[in-house]
Amino acid sequence: MRPFRILLAAGAATLALSSALPSMAQTTAAPTARDRLILWLNSLVHDHSTRRAETIAALSTEEEARQRQVRVRSLLAEMIEFETFAGPVVSQTTGMVREDGYDIEKVWYESLPGYRVTGDVYVPHGRGPHPAIIIQPGHGPDGKIGNFAFAVALARAGFVVLSIDIVSEGERLQHYDPDIGGSKVGRPTGEHSMAFGQALPVGGHVSRFFIQDAMRGVDYMMARPDVDDQRIGAFGCSGGGTMTAYLAALDPRIKAAATACYITDFDHQFAPGETGPQDAEQSIPFFIERGLGLADWVEAAAPRPYAVISTTEDMFPIAGARAAFAEAQRFYGLFGAADRITMIEGPGGHGNIRPLAPQIVGFFTRWLRDDPTERPVAVAPTGDPARLLVTSTGQLSTSIGSETIQSLVEAEAATIRPDVPAGESASARLQRLRTAVRDIARTTVRPGAPASAQPGPTVERDGLSRTPVTIEVEPGITVSANLIQTSGRGRRPAVVIASAMPQASQADAWARAGWAVLVVEPRGAGGTEEAKSPLTGDWTLLSLRALMVGKTPVGMRTDDIVAAINWLASREDVDASGVALQASGALGPVALHAAVLDDRIGRVWIDSSLLSYREFVERPISRNMAEVNLPGVLRRYDLPDLAAVLGDRLTVINPVNSVGEPLSAARTSELLPAAVAVFRGGRDPVEPPPASRRAGARS
Repeated sequence: MRPFRILLAAGAATLALSSALPSMAQTTAAPTARDRLILWLNSLVHDHSTRRAETIAALSTEEEARQRQVRVRSLLAEMIEFETFAGPVVSQTTGMVREDGYDIEKVWYESLPGYRVTGDVYVPHGRGPHPAIIIQPGHGPDGKIGNFAFAVALARAGFVVLSIDIVSEGERLQHYDPDIGGSKVGRPTGEHSMAFGQALPVGGHVSRFFIQDAMRGVDYMMARPDVDDQRIGAFGCSGGGTMTAYLAALDPRIKAAATACYITDFDHQFAPGETGPQDAEQSIPFFIERGLGLADWVEAAAPRPYAVISTTEDMFPIAGARAAFAEAQRFYGLFGAADRITMIEGPGGHGNIRPLAPQIVGFFTRWLRDDPTERPVAVAPTGDPARLLVTSTGQLSTSIGSETIQSLVEAEAATIRPDVPAGESASARLQRLRTAVRDIARTTVRPGAPASAQPGPTVERDGLSRTPVTIEVEPGITVSANLIQTSGRGRRPAVVIASAMPQASQADAWARAGWAVLVVEPRGAGGTEEAKSPLTGDWTLLSLRALMVGKTPVGMRTDDIVAAINWLASREDVDASGVALQASGALGPVALHAAVLDDRIGRVWIDSSLLSYREFVERPISRNMAEVNLPGVLRRYDLPDLAAVLGDRLTVINPVNSVGEPLSAARTSELLPAAVAVFRGGRDPVEPPPASRRAGARS
């Protein structure tokens, strides 16, 4: 291979694809490529849910139900990869507030070494030990303070209450900026999405840190002399309901649990018009693919007492909540414990559970205090929230300090490298990486497989013929493309262009230079969904939807490119022995994956693209990770490993880091020493290489 080279812009035979021009794909009113992808992914959800329902319906004995619990916990351990740090809890009480009938102790404890959790402990007056409850908040910036009313109600009912800040809430903002008095990433769901993206490349799921926080909170309470360690419950709403469900399913020390505004079923949650996946810590990659549903969290806790709390206008559909409850109640019945699970419903939207306080408190007094009487609950006003703060500044980051999820993941990533055999040959390396790509990116389309495509009518204009084509990649999912070439007979070399915003004039220039140009619309392009943060981008929910059914954005788009080349190879007028590949932005990593898998791909150009997944774990903040990220990728390879296979067949143009800043020539050379690098301005002239120069030439 030739050594790394830097070419200036003038005369470089490359193609810029960054300009925003109208798509050259077939013009249709709707649906967009994103719409089609969502419908297809939802169909996979339905297929998996149907199979799961059949499995659950077949359970008929307590022994079968217990075997199901073992399987569910085993799958969860495999997907989440729980933290295992244990031992005495490091903690400190920073102050106390005396109230009418109870005291509030302000505490922090370590969930992992140096990783701190802030919380308030509400201690009822009177002789203990008392039953206890851990409360976790929903996705509100105020964290534990938002649970003040419920904490007080439970303390007045005789419970010691540990009310904690979930990470990225309250005093635990991961990206706190004192200049703006808040997180530079945005709301808690944005910080959670950022943490998800940072944790994903090392493997497991970001919820392992949330679960560790809660379990160490239980450890902390069990060590308190005023707590009856055999009567500990858990309660939370929304994001806190999620964490309560996780905790109750995984920690048998929780003797009663109430989860609010979370439990539903996927057939309803992923139905047309519904939002589908919610937030990063609530969406575990491969969860649906492995045959799991939200009711499994409830059923894993059987036969311990459980309350499913739902509101009629929730974004977690009430019909799905009722269906999940009915399934779980039957599951509890296999233990002879159908009376230990209840559903508490109320009117209103997401999180409107204060009107249900008497029933919620009554559930806990029944099961943890042996008192079945349901009593009225007075809602206590919060008052001055500053008196509830654990730290002197209101943030761990600006007071006593704490590790963050990013710093923990970075330390873990430093110990992770792919297992490369000593003396590995080039062919063995290629086979190892191909296996790794198929495992990690979840690709399914094989190079050379029969192509299924539907060309549209060819239009002749300005000396070029344009043929729209719909290519079936997998059953039920298609991508749109346009074949552009000059009129006339004879086989010609081909180039595939993959870009979110292809530049029509540049594609035409390639065609006029004698190339058969196939412009492929990226799967999932067009449209938008809720962006949890401007920094995480609008692929957050779409990528979660894919990951939960065992797909990845990179893998699906890699399949699209390979399927497109399969179709090109079936045409008599195309020489597919060395197909060139052009990609920009988020499609750059896709091109590298496709080129490693498909021998027919010759020269590759990637423009304005990321060059290393390791940046996601090493930088405090990265942009738009969801569109290109892969679960556990750093255990098997990084993008420079793929690039090394291509050598100087790869040209990188204006490469960027994980926040979109230009990479220097020195850093580019360090990452990709054998590649060709091009640095140019947006107005520099660009000409395609002549068609007489074979795209597949390997110099």
